[in-house]
Amino acid sequence: GSGKTTDAELIAQNNEDISHYSTGDMLSAEVASGSERGIELDSYMSKGNIVPISIVIETIITAIKSSTTDIVVIDGYPRSLEQMYELDRYLSNEDSVTLMNVIEVAVSEQTARDRVLGRNRGADDNTEVFDNRMKVYIEPLHDIQAFYKTKNLLHLISGEGTIEEIVSEMGSFIVSKF
Repeated sequence: GSGKTTDAELIAQNNEDISHYSTGDMLSAEVASGSERGIELDSYMSKGNIVPISIVIETIITAIKSSTTDIVVIDGYPRSLEQMYELDRYLSNEDSVTLMNVIEVAVSEQTARDRVLGRNRGADDNTEVFDNRMKVYIEPLHDIQAFYKTKNLLHLISGEGTIEEIVSEMGSFIVSKF
């Protein structure tokens, strides 16, 4: 409900030097491609099983490496300590991809609730699912923030403004780092 996907999509659309990828979209595209990796991903996803983190990270890194731009925004990752540590471990052995920043788009729980429940995109946009998502999101948040603060990578942006204000601030920050 922070608007991170919409923000990242608009930033990429408005700047030809920036690409945007959503983790879920990348995994689905890999399955649709029929590649060996896609077949492996489908063996998990078609059964509703969790895709192993190493495969997700390799999919992300492959997308970044094949991007037509040097600046790539990945939204919605990492979401857990395990994902964060695995990404960090993977990148420590990867010379051609560097994590430049982690942007947190912060909104109040009420704003997130209003946005998610107001969008009514599917059966999972309900109070029960929202409450569980919020719990899953909040539980590791402090440790994730602390980890990236220690590495001087965390940048906080308020997601309480208009889409235009948020996209402008986030886009300016991203461009200022390159």
